[in-house]
Parts: sequence; structure tokens; C-alpha cells
Amino acid sequence: MALINLQSFQFYSSSVRTCRSLGTLRKTLNQGRRLRSWCCGSSVFGTVLSRVRFRCVFCRNYHAELWNQHNSIMGTVHLHRDAGNSSKSDGKWIDQQKIFMELNSLNSSNEIFKFLSSLEVISDTMAAAALQRICEFEVDDSGLKNPEAILENEVFRSLCFQFEHESQKLSDTGLVTALQALIKLRVDPWSTLIVRLVSESQKRLDKGQLTIRNLCILGESLLDLEGPGCTMLEQIVNQVQGKKLEEWTSEEIAMVYGMLQMSITEEGQYQDLLNHMNNITLTLAPQLSPKLISRILKALVILDQTQAIPLVIRLCKYSVRHVPQFTDDELVNVLGAFIHFGHTDQFFTEALERLVPKSSFTMHPEAVSRVMQYCCRKLIRSKPIFDAVAESFAYNADKYTTKQIAEYIVPFGTLSYLPPSAPSVFRKLERILNARFTQFQPHTLLNLLHSCTLIERYPVNFLAKIFNPYFIQQLQAQTPGLDRFVLSQLTQLFLTVTLECPFYEGPKLLPKYRVKSFLVPGRSLESSVDVHFYNRVKTGLVDLLGTRMYFASHVLTPYCYTLGE
Repeated sequence: MALINLQSFQFYSSSVRTCRSLGTLRKTLNQGRRLRSWCCGSSVFGTVLSRVRFRCVFCRNYHAELWNQHNSIMGTVHLHRDAGNSSKSDGKWIDQQKIFMELNSLNSSNEIFKFLSSLEVISDTMAAAALQRICEFEVDDSGLKNPEAILENEVFRSLCFQFEHESQKLSDTGLVTALQALIKLRVDPWSTLIVRLVSESQKRLDKGQLTIRNLCILGESLLDLEGPGCTMLEQIVNQVQGKKLEEWTSEEIAMVYGMLQMSITEEGQYQDLLNHMNNITLTLAPQLSPKLISRILKALVILDQTQAIPLVIRLCKYSVRHVPQFTDDELVNVLGAFIHFGHTDQFFTEALERLVPKSSFTMHPEAVSRVMQYCCRKLIRSKPIFDAVAESFAYNADKYTTKQIAEYIVPFGTLSYLPPSAPSVFRKLERILNARFTQFQPHTLLNLLHSCTLIERYPVNFLAKIFNPYFIQQLQAQTPGLDRFVLSQLTQLFLTVTLECPFYEGPKLLPKYRVKSFLVPGRSLESSVDVHFYNRVKTGLVDLLGTRMYFASHVLTPYCYTLGE
């Protein structure tokens, strides 16, 4: 394990500022030495006549002194073997635990940088953990939130400098964790810093001594850096396969699932490994934490492990007890598995009915929309869930994306449920449509407006735009285009308004886009019939008429109504 001297940070950073103020930075750049915003490069450091001392420890005490003389860095390494004693080792372990706990208690990247600057020394693993913690605050799906504040931070730049020049002395965990964090923070992949860390990782990989955890962290980092075509990735997976799976911890199994979900590019790739993992995980399911259940279910969805249905069902079963403990992201993953694999569970639904009414106003919109998708797909018309979601929509819908708005509303129409707060819900929806109509994707908008008609809320003010030839062209240009289902939606929307809103005098749906029947294989635009009642009526008609050919079902009449039998 390497210890990094943090007291040199302030001196180094102030030297860089002095260098800038004297104008020597521009001169250095003109000489071909580049200062990147993501780290303190040796070229700039070399312009400052300073002395920086680092302390590194590998199971023995060790320190290196780096001297800067005339644009160059010379290192003199002095190794001091020290057998140490257990009391000192225990003290260091306690200190590391305290630092780790303190990092987890901080609530912003600024607090982390301030905390780091208050320390005299810190291990490489703790420094890497600090970078990972910064990623949690500063990195989202769109990238780095505030690049300048992070990449120009003095503590961050000094950490980068020491990771770059001490790469060979880092512990395995410190090396791969730092590499992963720096890639997430969008450090230049061609920088000396990243190149050195990747090169050192390759050397460690060639030795074949990395743990499962470190192999997975390295694999995920390289996938982020280079994608599935990374040449080192196959070597990593081969080493993973060489480990005895029965000895893996549940955390390690989840990490391998996570790495494979990003690396598999061909159907059936690594399927033997996945089959073995699926069988082992089946026995571990009762012991898994909410976080691990969520991660594994997400991986099974992405990997489309339809052959692992027993594992999916078992994980879904044990997820019921964890519904109150799931974070919003974890709940999204679990619900995604229920939806993807077509599974349903009465106890899980009941757990949602207890959770959503209490949390709908504070839950992330994506989590609530996924709950509604689950209910819609499984035809679960839950009054507690729908009422709570309707109330939260009326207050918070302005914050939602257009996709989330549709996912909130469509299930009400699909399941023919009008909540008590319907007036405020549809007033809010109308205001949003007036303000953001052009932001909706064409098919999303059609689904939304069609679902409104199913609960007798007719979007008269927007029909002129829907039946406009330009909007029809937009539908046709996007997948799935104007297939039979889309044409059926348009036809039903037109017929409904013709029947229920005779005062409407705007554009009509052109006859060439109207269909004669709403029967679409595998999908239905109409309320589901009672199967037992339908079969009894059909049997009675066959007995009465003698054959099935004398009657038909779902007949669209000239009066715009559909007859069941």
C-alpha cells in the first residue's frame, strides 16, 4: 500500500500559481510541454525549483524523494525494511477505517477536497476511494457536471501528479480504483497519467495475481475507456473463468455479472460462465442484500438470460422483503426485471401498495413511472398506487420528462381507471401539452392522447395537430412507423371524437389512414373481455346456430362502435 504525502500539495499548487503569474507557463507550453487541465504534468512541475517528498509503503516502510532541477525530475528511492508490529498495524487499520467512514459521511466534492487537504498522509487506496466518492457527486448520465471546478482543483491536480509518478508503487486496489475514477472524471485517455496507469495495470494482469474484484474494476474501466473491443478484456475474462467460482463471494458474483453485461457483443458469448454463475447464484439468493439483488437482476435483463427464469423468479421472490429498503435506482432495476421477464408476484404488488402511497411525492420520477409500467403490463389496477401517483403528478409533473409524463398517464387509460384527483391531473396535463407539445416524440404523444380517450378525457384542443399531414409524416418516419397498431390508434381517436365531440370541426383523419378492424395480433386497443364469459357465449351461439361461421367478434359498425359478438 502506498502512502501519499498531502502536505506537499499546497506548496506545489502555489508554485504553479507563481509560475502562471510570472508568465513562465506560456513559455513552457511554447517549448512543447503541455499542461492539461486534468492533472499536474511533470513538464510544468519541472519549471519550479521545488522539493517534494512522498512516502510509500508496501508491507515495509519506504520513502522516495523527488527533486526538480531545470525542467527535469530525478528520483532517488530509499527502501527501509521494517518488520513492524501488530499494534502499529492495527493502529493504521483503524486510521484507514476512520478515513473511509469520514469520506462516506461527506456530502459534496468540496467537502472531500477540504478533508483531504487537512490530512498529512493518506494511503493510495483511500485517495482512490476519495476520487470514487467525488464521482458519485459530480458524474451523472450526461457526464461531468462541473469539469472546471474538479479538474482545476489544486488537491485533485496534486493527486493526479502523484498517481502518475508513483504508478509502479501503488497497491493493486489503489491502482485499478484510481484508474476507474479518473476515467469517470473524463481525464484525457491519451494523457501520460492514464497511459501509465493502464500500462501498469497490464503488467499486473500479466502476472495473473489480481483478485476477482480488481479484475472486474479493471474490466469495467477499460470498457468505459475503449468499449467491448478492448484487447485486454478477453484476458481479464479468461482469468475470471480460471478462478474457482464456488469460492466467490456474492459481491464478486455481482461484479462479474456487471462486467459481462457491458462486454458481451455476440449472442451466446461466455454463456458457459453465465450458466455456472446462474446456478451458483440460485443457491445464494436468500443471502443477497437489496443492492446485490438489484444489480444481478439488471444484468440478467441486459444479458437477456431467458434460460435463467428459475433464478429470476427466486430473486424476485426475495426482493419482496426488501421493497422498503430499495433505493429508487435499485427499485427501477427490480421492476425492470419483472417487466422484461413477464413475471408478477402478488406479495410484491402488495409491498408496492404500501410503499408508493407513502413515498410517491419523494420518489424519483423514473421509479414511479416504472411502477406504473409494471401495473400496466401486468394489468394490475391498484387503487392505492394509482391514486397516490395521480396526486403526485398534479403537483410535480412540471419536473418530469415527456417520456415520464406519458408513462404516468397511459396506464390510467389502459386499465380504465379515473382517479379522484382527475380534474387537477388533466388540468396539469393540458398545461404541459400547451407548453411542451413539440418536445414529445410523435408515438409517445399519440399513446398519451389515445389513452386519455379511454377514460373519457377527449383532447379536442390537440386533434388538429394530430390529424395534420406533417404529424402523420413524423409518425411514419420513426419506428415502428404507421403499422397496423398505430393506424388503429389514429382511427379509434378519430372515431371517438366523432361520437363524443360532435362540435369538433377541425381537420379529420384522412380515409387512407383509417382501418376497418382493431384486431392486432398480440395487442389490443380495447378493454379485455372476460375469457370465461366469452367462451360461454361462444359455445351457446355455436349450439344455437350449428357452426362458428355464422357469427363474428369485434365487428366495427358504420356507427363507429365495435360489437363483441
